[in-house]
Amino acid sequence: MSPIGAVKRLFVGRPLSSRQMHETLLPKWLALPVFCSDPISSVAYATEQIVLVLAFGGAAYLSFTSWVAAAVAALLVIVVLSYRQTCVAYPNGGGAFAVSLDNFGPPAALVAASALLVDYVMTVAVSVVSGVIAITSAVPSLTRHTVALCVGFVVLLMLANLRGVKESGRAFAVPTYTFIALTYLMFVVAIVQGLRGHLPAASTVHLQLHRTERVGGLFTMLLVMRAFASGCTALTGVEAISNGVPAFRKPKSRNAATTLTLMGVLAVSMFVGVTVLALHLHAHALASGNPSVISQLAAAVFGGKAFLFYLYQAATAGILILAANTAFNGFPVLASILAQERYLPRQLHNRGDKLVFSNGIVLLGGFATALIVGFNGSLDHLIQLYIIGVFTSFTLSQAGMVRHWNRSLDTAAPDAARRMRVSRAINMLGAGSTALVLLIVLYSKVTHGAWIAILAMIVMYLLMRAIHAHYDAVSTELEVSSAVRPLLPARNHAVVLVSRLHLPTLRAVAYAKATRPSSLVAVTIRTDESDTERLVRAWDEHAVDVPLVILDSPYREITRPLLDYLRGLRRESPRDVVTVFIPEYVVGRWWEQLLHNQSALRLKARLLFEPGVMVTSVPWQLRSTHVPASPAIVDPVHAPTGRAGSHVAGSNH
Repeated sequence: MSPIGAVKRLFVGRPLSSRQMHETLLPKWLALPVFCSDPISSVAYATEQIVLVLAFGGAAYLSFTSWVAAAVAALLVIVVLSYRQTCVAYPNGGGAFAVSLDNFGPPAALVAASALLVDYVMTVAVSVVSGVIAITSAVPSLTRHTVALCVGFVVLLMLANLRGVKESGRAFAVPTYTFIALTYLMFVVAIVQGLRGHLPAASTVHLQLHRTERVGGLFTMLLVMRAFASGCTALTGVEAISNGVPAFRKPKSRNAATTLTLMGVLAVSMFVGVTVLALHLHAHALASGNPSVISQLAAAVFGGKAFLFYLYQAATAGILILAANTAFNGFPVLASILAQERYLPRQLHNRGDKLVFSNGIVLLGGFATALIVGFNGSLDHLIQLYIIGVFTSFTLSQAGMVRHWNRSLDTAAPDAARRMRVSRAINMLGAGSTALVLLIVLYSKVTHGAWIAILAMIVMYLLMRAIHAHYDAVSTELEVSSAVRPLLPARNHAVVLVSRLHLPTLRAVAYAKATRPSSLVAVTIRTDESDTERLVRAWDEHAVDVPLVILDSPYREITRPLLDYLRGLRRESPRDVVTVFIPEYVVGRWWEQLLHNQSALRLKARLLFEPGVMVTSVPWQLRSTHVPASPAIVDPVHAPTGRAGSHVAGSNH
């Protein structure tokens, strides 16, 4: 095994056969941490975002927190119920893209897809940065290493997901369920302490809040709308299950819908609980995010030096970082579906060694890393780019479901029609609610940096349209019509490229003869007078029965003189083809490749663009490839072949 292969096995593990695909399907208990860590983790910062925005109006405006939180919780319930319908109606996955494509056509589907792809990148960046803030809240000395920690966690998540959905799910289940358990334990302890009259206030209770924005009348309503838009980060990731329905065990749709319901119950109850506790403890949000609101609550309830506090901080950091795993499962699946529909490069549709969409995972990790580094790990700036894409896809998905039920009602039986009308009513409520929230989010966040996310969505949309147009053009160009028949070339001119006479050259000459070309010549480019003279003498001494053509190159170029010569061969008859045989030797060790030039690769890459020119590599394996290659071999054509790094044999070009 090569060193690269050994490193790959170390980090990714042994490959899985395609027949083992059923082994990667997820039970509900494992699907919850895999697909739902994002919405569950949102309780750690959704309340904080509401409190932070309302504080701009002064301490008195914190009284709106409960109303804003109630509206967010109600919206979360509506969206969860709406997406349950999507899981059942579209069991093949794809979420908003599949729904929009089926009901509105490609333009709307691409808007939904671009929104989701951008949102997934944002999810990774925001989640990881939030998790690192939880760590630095407990260990302030690490604050200066925020960006490095964020990048490190993105790489770890990427590697974990490359090992397979099931393996990553098992690893992520522990912090997810620990966070859930400790959050409910915090609620219980807080209730007990409150009943006993020993519930302490948060550490920021004495923080003086000063009004920094204009309030009163319309301005108050606008401030509350901004707080609501920020609190809607609690809804991020809800759509991930509808994208990944095929990853569930059978019955897929039912298991996906059940998991979605369980996630909704957990997310709503935890979000409401954190908000109520924050109001009772008078916890204030800081612009720096350190300490976070949820860490203030844990410190007050468990004690700032208690083991449970540090355990909860670790669990919070874990769930926040693992919230990015929702995107690492959603992005590659959606990218694969888009690639299958020819809107993204086809490589994104391929599964890797562990039956996951490896290219999509790596691509997402790269984009998220660039975003974190570009914004210097600032949650305050990144959060402003968030949720635009979420509600765009929400709205299109739910509106598409309404049209889906309208179409289905025409042919449905009476009993089924009643159920469809209920489902349609749920989706209509979801579409109206998310459309309203989208308008609020657009108004409140565009001037605070969300325009960057919108621009990214537009670029992504145009890019997908361009990719699809390219694939369509290629398919049209390559399509075989009934009138087309293969046109045989008039003649085949064989050209063996040589730089000196040795065994690889003799093999190339012999193999070229075996193809029975119309004409056969050996060609060398004169870049060094003494080298060319030695080649001519050796050619005559060994009486090679193939003419040797010498091309002058006063500027020591290889490609240009060769191209001019090949074009001259075809100029007399455009139906002729030229086959260039390139002798190459093959090395078996990676460091040997560093010691030799890559002339063959450069030549072949350029010759690919020449009409009527075919390129054939004739390999000669060196002993380091562990393939016997004795100098005593008389007939080079029958020498063994192999695969490894290749170079023009003995080339001085």
